[in-house]
Amino acid sequence: MPAVTVENPLTLPRVTAPAGAPQRPVLYVGTAPSGFEGEGFPVRRAFAGIHYKYLDPFIMMDQMGEVDYAAGEPKGTPWHPHRGFETVTYIIDGTFVHRDSHGGGGVITDGDTQWMTAGSGLLHIETPPEELVVSGGLFHGLQLWVNLPREDKMIPPKYQDIRGGSVKLLASEDGGALLRLIAGDVAGHTGPGATHTPITMIHASVSPGAEVTLPWRSDFNALAYGLAGHGAAGAEGRPFEAGQTVVFGEGDSVTIRGAQKQDSRTERFEVVLLGGLPIREPMQHYGPFVMNTHAELAQAFDDYQAGRLGVIPAA
Repeated sequence: MPAVTVENPLTLPRVTAPAGAPQRPVLYVGTAPSGFEGEGFPVRRAFAGIHYKYLDPFIMMDQMGEVDYAAGEPKGTPWHPHRGFETVTYIIDGTFVHRDSHGGGGVITDGDTQWMTAGSGLLHIETPPEELVVSGGLFHGLQLWVNLPREDKMIPPKYQDIRGGSVKLLASEDGGALLRLIAGDVAGHTGPGATHTPITMIHASVSPGAEVTLPWRSDFNALAYGLAGHGAAGAEGRPFEAGQTVVFGEGDSVTIRGAQKQDSRTERFEVVLLGGLPIREPMQHYGPFVMNTHAELAQAFDDYQAGRLGVIPAA
């Protein structure tokens, strides 16, 4: 981890927060519980136990793996529906194959991102490729759910295939952190992901002992999730590590530090930073549907049962 990198971050555009930008304090650090998804692949529920007012517009995020599968063990998900939101699948190690009932899909691997706008509804499936099932191997990624505002809930489905090579690579001021800007804007730089709900998504690799302070839109929320290693968040240096989520308070900048000594499994502190413009609308979430009211959830279920969200395409 990770696949998309550079030998010398100092060759990249460097970003820093303006002098005197108010730091966002750390409000909460929580540990993600473990569970299983789909056909039985292990996940960590990054946002479990966090009140939605701190997450909005994000709904949930699962860290998939990290798991080193033996031959015959890799698993995926069966065909299932979605309506009313977007799914963002970021593969750090390994390979996933996506297909949906609107003709979207493809193979994502080693730094690629699949951005699926479910909108009015579709069916989709995510599976490991046959060669990975046969051979086994390392699998590690994230799936993030992003809410859509009421006016966009029923837009036509859309699929974005974001190759790892198209991600905007940046560095902290001293080159101690490599930043992969997947979506949104930071310090005048823009990532390739096109979003209906304004968000920022960054995967940062912070060297041991290094610190990165980034400007952050004051009207966005701010979250950080540890993928590997350990370090600290905020000017107060609140410790957090792999499998833990940080909720930041208000301010115009966020700070992450890498601990001086990392464990043997990672050279750097790997962190996902998320921010988004809160939608501030009623949110009703049931399984694969995210709507504004219980009546809309019931309609989504009825539409799925009646086959109005699409049909499973021929193999």
